[in-house]
Amino acid sequence: MDKLKGSQRKYLRSQAHHLNPLVIIGAKGLTDTLIGSVDLALKDHELIKVKFGEFKEDKKKMSAQIAHATKSEVVEIIGNIAIFYRQHPDPQKRKIKIPQII
Repeated sequence: MDKLKGSQRKYLRSQAHHLNPLVIIGAKGLTDTLIGSVDLALKDHELIKVKFGEFKEDKKKMSAQIAHATKSEVVEIIGNIAIFYRQHPDPQKRKIKIPQII
């Protein structure tokens, strides 16, 4: 998948508005278990929120590390919550249809 365009990010933000965080980053920070949890949540939902309970001042750096490790994209960071998106590899199982830019 290509990098998300501005209008696509806006669409994904609107889709994520009602979602609750599925993963919370606590005192242990970025661990293999946490990355695995994010990866599994992305596989199941495509669009997720991750809450920073700890490490709030490092949220941008940690979000980039999570995105790189899970091959996803950071849609936006709002307060202490990051929104991640990764399109499902199987077109039949995709839950989110993001608009294409011509």
